[in-house]
Amino acid sequence: MGKFYFTMEDDKVQHLINRDPILEKLIRKIGTIHMKLSQDYYRSIVQQIIGQQLSLKAAATIIGLVEQIWSDFNPELIGDIEDEVIRGAGVSKPKIKYIRDLTDKHLTKEVDLSAIHSHEDAEVLKQLTSVKGIGKWTAEMFLIFSLARLDVLSYGDVSIQNAIRWLYQIEKEEPLELDEFKEKWAPYNSVASLYLWEAINRGLTKNPPNL
Repeated sequence: MGKFYFTMEDDKVQHLINRDPILEKLIRKIGTIHMKLSQDYYRSIVQQIIGQQLSLKAAATIIGLVEQIWSDFNPELIGDIEDEVIRGAGVSKPKIKYIRDLTDKHLTKEVDLSAIHSHEDAEVLKQLTSVKGIGKWTAEMFLIFSLARLDVLSYGDVSIQNAIRWLYQIEKEEPLELDEFKEKWAPYNSVASLYLWEAINRGLTKNPPNL
């Protein structure tokens, strides 16, 4: 399994430090980023669909129950599992439809997950959002956490929005000019995003950013 591993000495991190002195303070506070990538692409997307609009804890519980009835999330096997059985594991009816649509497109190679890593970001987004229930945010998370694309800033990610407002002390009433941040952090918006998410994970955003 691949991983994201960024230290203070990494060229990408140094680029961000040199471009953004405010972000630099957060980077120095957090230090090294070490995160595994989800490189079983089909399984990763299925789990993202299951987890939509759920807490991490609830999603993990349901994913565990689904694993008990669907061996290794093997796409070849889901046709043998009745909707009612999947529903009994806690997956909603719409999400079951989304998973089946993904599976059909994957098996027919309409969305060829075996080759998707070879496409540019825009094409990956186009292919994935052709699947029912997969919106831009889910596709962007796939770009980052499965394909390790380095320059993705998800405008629709509420956690990213909140972390930016916290770090740069932007009030809720003020507009959030994400284009400015995207330009400043390019071509490593994904790396900047990882530090922003980590600030939330560590509970730093519960207090003023006295970094």
